[in-house]
Parts: sequence; C-alpha cells; structure tokens
Amino acid sequence: MNGARLSQRYYAEVVRPILQDRWPRLPHAAARLGGGSDVLGLDDETSRDHDWGLRLHLLVPGDVVSQVDGHLARALPSRFAGHPSRFGITDDPTERHRVTVCDIATFSTDTLGLDATHELSVGDWLSLTGQGVLEVTAGPVFVDTTGELTALRRSLEWYPDDLWRHVVSVDWARLEQELPFVGRTGARGDDLGSRLLTARLAGVALHLAFLLERTWPPYAKWLGTAHADLPGTDPAALLRAVAAPSWQEREALLAQWLRRLADRQQEVGLPDVGDPVAPFHERPLLGIRPGVVELITDSITSPEVRSLARGVGTPEQWSDNVDVLLSPSRRARLR
Repeated sequence: MNGARLSQRYYAEVVRPILQDRWPRLPHAAARLGGGSDVLGLDDETSRDHDWGLRLHLLVPGDVVSQVDGHLARALPSRFAGHPSRFGITDDPTERHRVTVCDIATFSTDTLGLDATHELSVGDWLSLTGQGVLEVTAGPVFVDTTGELTALRRSLEWYPDDLWRHVVSVDWARLEQELPFVGRTGARGDDLGSRLLTARLAGVALHLAFLLERTWPPYAKWLGTAHADLPGTDPAALLRAVAAPSWQEREALLAQWLRRLADRQQEVGLPDVGDPVAPFHERPLLGIRPGVVELITDSITSPEVRSLARGVGTPEQWSDNVDVLLSPSRRARLR
C-alpha cells in the first residue's frame, strides 16, 4: 500500500472517529499534503525509511486549532495500542503517526511562504516554486467540508497568462545566454566544461517543457521521473544530449530538443519564431535565434509584468540552492 492510501485509512479509521466523538460538526479538511514522495504518488519501498506512512494534514478553524491538536495528542496513542501493524508499522506508534493541525492560512504560509487564500500579487507568484505549489495541490484530499482547501488548490492551478508568458521567456533567455558555450568550450578542448554546460541547459530545457504544459515541476530528485509523464515529450532525446561523446553531438541534440519545444510552444498558443536555433554570429556554433525572447515578452499586456527584469523569473530559475528553494520563509524574504 502506498503512503497516500495509508494516510486515507488513518483518517477514516482513526482520526475521524476521534473528531466525531468530540466535535460531531467540526468544519475541517483532511488531506495528505506537504513534502514526501507519496504526495506526488512516487513513493516506493525505499521511501519507507523516513517521513512516510501515517502522515496527515488536518485543517480546522483557527480558534480551535490548539484544542484539536491537544485532544488528538492525548487520544491517538491509545487508539494504536496493541495493533500498529494494521497501518503498516511495527515500532512505537507515537513516533510514527503524525497529524499536522492548523488553519488554512497558516498551512498556506508555512508551505508557500505567503497566504494564498487571498489574491496573489505579481511578486507573490514569482516567489513560488513548483515543488512548493505541489506540496499544496498534488496530494489527495480525503474530505473538505468548508471548501477552503479546494478553493486554495484551484487558485494555484497555474500562473496568470501574462506571468506564464514571462516565465517562459525567462527560460528562453537562460538558453540564449549559454547555448553557444557548449560548442565554444568543446572547440577549445574543454570537454568537461562542455558537458557541464550541456547538463545545465538540459535542466533549463526540461523546466521549460513543464512550463509549456502548464504543469508545476517538482524539485530535482523527481524532475526527470515526472517529466516522463508529460505529453508529447521524449526524455530519451534529452538523455542522448547529456550523454553524447562529442560537443558537436551535444549541440545538435540540444538544438533538436529546443526545436521540439518551439513547436509545442506554438501548439499551446504562445508566439514563436519558427526555428529557435541559428548560427551564433559568424562562428561555427549554435545559439538561440535573435527575437525569440522579445517575441514572447511583446505579447505580454500587463505593464507590471512587462516591467519585470529580463531573464530573472522565479527562484528555481535563478538559484539551485536547496536551502533557498525548499524554504518558504527564505523565499518570502527574497520576494
């Protein structure tokens, strides 16, 4: 049984009866949210060594959070006494069952670094990461009597249109900045440098593929796995670029992938210039065709979004620092 199914049983068979005994009409939502491979539906045998199993978010009105939390802390251990194996655990159940009790605004702030129960500003949207949003939207919801959690998840389905165009343009700008260096380093005999650049650009291209499909990308551990489920993409093609033995092959295979992305960009209704790859000045190298970034940014109508810095974007587009990307409070300060 995967972790999400286990959490659902935990709520239905243990937590809900405790709540109903004390508060028969308590407004609440129960869901498996937050971090963890089981939230993404990607857990396996290895996942069970930590932070797996009986984990649950219980969202209740703010004025009863402490009462519900205290009551569960007292009541849950006795419900497990003698039969923890019913839920796939064999050690001390008080160390393995976890219920996070909070209100919807606190949950949003703790997970995203902002209260997304209110309308988000441009700065708010640009402080989000795909993984942060998935920790709110990807896991299963077992009950939502108020509809607040459902509304929060719906509001985070995807960027507003102009911001979508902006973050797509940022990835093209990042590709524009370094694609010629794959060949430049290789031609100078710096094979390691060429390979490192290819891998980095492959990561940008992968991120762009998620953006074009309006799909939030998970963090690095699951990026390649999740990408395999995107429609119309070929993960093996990008793998060939990363593994190619010569810089000429790496450059050609990256170009092939970027042309596929440009085709997809046109299919989803965003402007493109046809072939996004062109010779880099007079050198025997490939780069991004002039105008690719500008064509997208010119289609943005919001003055606030149009004024944003070119090529900067979201935290996952300007940093690979895990202590930043996985910290809502740090992202909030940087906003």
